[in-house]
This record gives sequence, structure tokens and C-alpha cells, in this order.
Amino acid sequence: MRRIKIFDTTLRDGEQSPGCSMNLQEKLDVARQLQKLGVDIIEAGFAASSKGDRDAIAAIAREVKGVTVCSLARCVKSDIDAAAEALTGAERPRIHVFIATSDIHMKYKLKMTEEQVLSAVEECVSYAKTKCDDVQFSAEDATRSDRDFLCKVLSAAVKAGATTINVPDTVGYATPAEMTELIEYVGAHVDGIENVTIAAHCHNDLGLAVANSLSALSAGAGQVECTVNGIGERAGNAALEEIVMGIKVRGDAMKLECGVDTAQIYKSSRLVYGIIGYHAPKNKPIVGDNAFSHEAGIHQHGVLNDRRTYEIMKPEDVGINNDNMALGKHSGRHAFEKRLNELGYNPGKEQLDRYFEKFKELADRKKDITDRDLEAIASEHTRGTAQYSLDRFAVQAGNRSTPTCVIRLIKDGEKYEDVAIGDGPVDAAYKAVDKIIDPPAHELYDYAIHSISDGKDALGEVTVKLKTENGSITGRGLSTDIIEASILAYINAVNRLLERTEEQ
Repeated sequence: MRRIKIFDTTLRDGEQSPGCSMNLQEKLDVARQLQKLGVDIIEAGFAASSKGDRDAIAAIAREVKGVTVCSLARCVKSDIDAAAEALTGAERPRIHVFIATSDIHMKYKLKMTEEQVLSAVEECVSYAKTKCDDVQFSAEDATRSDRDFLCKVLSAAVKAGATTINVPDTVGYATPAEMTELIEYVGAHVDGIENVTIAAHCHNDLGLAVANSLSALSAGAGQVECTVNGIGERAGNAALEEIVMGIKVRGDAMKLECGVDTAQIYKSSRLVYGIIGYHAPKNKPIVGDNAFSHEAGIHQHGVLNDRRTYEIMKPEDVGINNDNMALGKHSGRHAFEKRLNELGYNPGKEQLDRYFEKFKELADRKKDITDRDLEAIASEHTRGTAQYSLDRFAVQAGNRSTPTCVIRLIKDGEKYEDVAIGDGPVDAAYKAVDKIIDPPAHELYDYAIHSISDGKDALGEVTVKLKTENGSITGRGLSTDIIEASILAYINAVNRLLERTEEQ
């Protein structure tokens, strides 16, 4: 069995996709979970792109140990300097240098000749090597590049000191057969290839990212780049959970293995979805609600007799716990903490106090609290300093009356109250919040309600997305009252908008 490296780029390629931005605390939470998951490399960001990215990379480098921490950099010395500085505290730093090698990118984006690109690679990989022993080089749009020129560039990168060379399918153009052939060609025509690791980075524009990644591995690649839930530019990246479980379930066919703890997959997926304000499609492989469900009678009959008839893996393999023990309002702190620990959460004392207070509030509204409720409570992270918090609200609405909402917010111990009318109770509430806070200009472009658990008293989760001139912001709220959850989500988003504005 050949062991391959898992390079996770959720915090770089995944986070830069529309609607998926994260703040510093959220990036740290994801990085810590990736370390628990057992990935080999965490690409923590693109240091030269913003101060926020540099700060996040530096924080992850300082706090997350036992894993390689990587920063992206263009073939520009100032980018490499920024990456090296951000990675100062890393136990295992890596600088990831890239430049495009396809004719269309060189002509229309870079406006550089082949000779200029080759010279930039030689100069900048060598420069990165003076800053860091572990240097990765990527030939952007490799699958649409001239193969001879691609191999010439990769050979130059290896000679200049690169320890990993990456062959990206940047626009998701390749087929599995083509990816296999390309990796084999690179393996046969790049000078010094026997001394470095070949990597693959595949996008999902044609729905082939995972298939292409597995093809690359089978052809000799030793590293695969992926993201949790497959988030990323356009249609996304290769999904980590699908690649890892493909290797686990079909390792016999591919003769591959990796170091990922698959029991952490479901928790990792839920954490990332929760932070970016999305939910897994029900038919999403590995982590979707229907991944281990059976409705057809013949399927149910087979599974009841032996699960292997229609299941090639067990829910427990990916960390889905079917032992859904319910807690209630009489449950004590010890039982609550014990169940959180069993679900994989280990909060500190202050954090546990907040979780337990939320649990007690929820227990007064619900008869039974399930594991999904607990996971929702534990994943509702404190995002920076809550500038404004909800004190109370009152809504009047009906099909023959004008929706009206009175809101009272608290900031620094002072109470602020206002009233507004709207097209509906949620619209009225949001207008009342805006009258109190007067937030920077934004557009609310997405609003979604999801049920966390079953029953009429289910805990509801509302996510809102705000569009600003500097990107999008996600807010999240939890309550058994969907109006309250909606208000909490909007206040959360507006607080984050204020924080971002202050940082800028």
C-alpha cells in the first residue's frame, strides 16, 4: 500500500469562493479540526492577498502543530516574503509558489512569453528556497498547457529546489483518462522527478474532480489537494471526504492509503457547512442525510438482513453516530458535558458554561434535545466581540394587518429600542435593527431556514448572507422560534459587518 498525502485547501481555495469567507476565529476552528482529522498539509491562506489572510496564517502557524502549514504565493518576491513572514511560527512551514503555464493564461492574463515564465519560475522558486526548506510549485492550468513546455517548467522548479510539484486541473477540463496520461507523462519527462512528490489539484466544473484526483493518484501522484465538502471556486474542488473514503473503501483496488481519521469526517463537514452558512445536499456522498438511508422495500429488506447488501461503508466509519441519546431539562451539567465529549467536542470551562446556558434555555422550550441539537449549540461559535445583542422583541403580523416589530438591543450595557414596519415580520424586524445600528451599506441577498432536528418543537437554524463592496458576510441564529432565529442571524451578520469595517 502506497501512502499518499492529503493537502487541504479549504482555508485558501475553498474560502475564496463566493459566500464562503471566514473570520480569524472560524479559520482557527477549522484548522484545529483539520489537525484532528489528520490531514498532512493545511493551506492556511494567501498571505499577500490581505492583512486578514496574513493574520490567519500566522495564528494557525503558531497554534496548530503536528501538521504542515502552507501559504500560497505568486511568482513574485514580495508574495514570497509575505508568506515566509506569516509562517514564522510554523512547526512545519511550506511556501506554495505558482504561475500559469497554458498558452491562453500566458497570453491573456500574464502577458508573458514562455521564456519569461520559465525565468520567473527559476528565480522565484530559488528565492522561496532561501526562505523555507519545503517549497511547492504549481503550474496553473497544467491540463491545458503544452506538455513539453509544462515539463520544462516543472524540471526548472525541481532544479531550483521545489520538493513538491503540483499539476492542477485549474478549470476542471480534464477527463480521468487524460489525467492518468498526464501524470504518467510528467513522471517520465521531468528531470529529477524521482526526488520530489507529484501532486494533483482538480476542480469540479464537469463533475470529475474526485475521479480525476483518484486517477492522478493511481498514476503515481503522491499528494492530492482537496477541500472539505468540495467547496471552492465555481463548481468547487475535489471533496476531501469523497477522496478519502474512496481510498478507504477501494484501497484494495488502488493500493493506496492515507493518514486521515475517517471518524472525524462528519464533524469536519458539519463544522465547515455551519461556518459558511450552507447545508449538505441530501444526496451528497458520504455526509448527506440520504447517504445511509434506504426507502425502497427490497433495499430495506436486504439491509435488515445484512447491511453489506446495500452499504459499502458504515455510518460509524465517517463519524455519524446513530446512538442519539436525548437529554432534557432535568439533565445535569455532567451528562451534558459527557455527551458533548462523546460527540467529539471538548470545550474549555468558559465555553462549556455558554453551551450549558444555551442548552438549558433550549430545554425549557423542547421536550427532548437530540445530538443534532447539541452539535448545533456547540458549532454556534462566538464570532469576535458581540457589539450588539438581542434583549427582547415583539412582533405583530397578520394577513389583514401591517407587520410591525419592536426591537430592543443591548450594547456595552446600554439598551436601544426602536420600531419599524415591513413587508413581513422578518422584514420589519430587520428594519428595526437597522434603525438602531445604522450599519454600513449592504444588501441581504440570501435568507434560509433549516430544521436541525425533528418534531414541531425542532430547533431552527437561520442563515443570512449580506453582500458588501468588500465581499459577503454570513450570519447564523438558532432558536425554536424562527422569528427569533431570524433576528439573531441578522444581528450576528451585522456585528460581523461592523467588525470587518473597523478592521479595514
